[in-house]
Amino acid sequence: MHRHGGARKGAGRPRSSTRVTHAARPRFDGRRTPLHVTLRMAKGVWNLRSQRGYACVEHALKAERALRGLRVVHFSVQGNHLHLIVEADDRGTLSRRMQGFGIRFARRVNAMMGRRRGRVLGDRYHARVLGTAREVHRAIAYVLLNHLKHSAQAGRVGITVDPFSSGTTFEHFAEPVKRPTGTGPPPVSRPESFLLRMGWLRHGPISTIRPTPH
Repeated sequence: MHRHGGARKGAGRPRSSTRVTHAARPRFDGRRTPLHVTLRMAKGVWNLRSQRGYACVEHALKAERALRGLRVVHFSVQGNHLHLIVEADDRGTLSRRMQGFGIRFARRVNAMMGRRRGRVLGDRYHARVLGTAREVHRAIAYVLLNHLKHSAQAGRVGITVDPFSSGTTFEHFAEPVKRPTGTGPPPVSRPESFLLRMGWLRHGPISTIRPTPH
């Protein structure tokens, strides 16, 4: 007698070391609505805030910019996670291109760590819809100033812009900033949504002294 159903050892879809999926499918209106995406690394992945770690991120971002399906407008690289502010034409494009970004990025990180394969990304990425100008303003401040959360520079005038972010060419800081030298332009795309092009500026430039709460 054959029985069907129930858990079986080895059954189900095989685990992938580069799988990137939605935590929840965000509702957004294609080109008009940006999103704040967070990608966390798996345990054991090396600190990304190094020249080698940043090079892995930069490679994946350049590839996505060339494909034009996912527009990364702002980003920052933290030790064990990435923050991206992105636009995509629709939900399907967002899902496919985030998966492509994750696969390409994971391959580079594994090569950097001297291994053929291994889990690099956490199981899921988190995508938060930014539906208002204020939400976009807060997200930009959070992403570009994320390094100040644990920095002695927090609250000072003339901070050094995070070299592991798109802030190196950002033009709307409220206070004077020191920009790192010897770095090329970050691999970002021009925004197409009104909110990311100019809508967020209704709430003023980004203050480095009084960061907007997220």
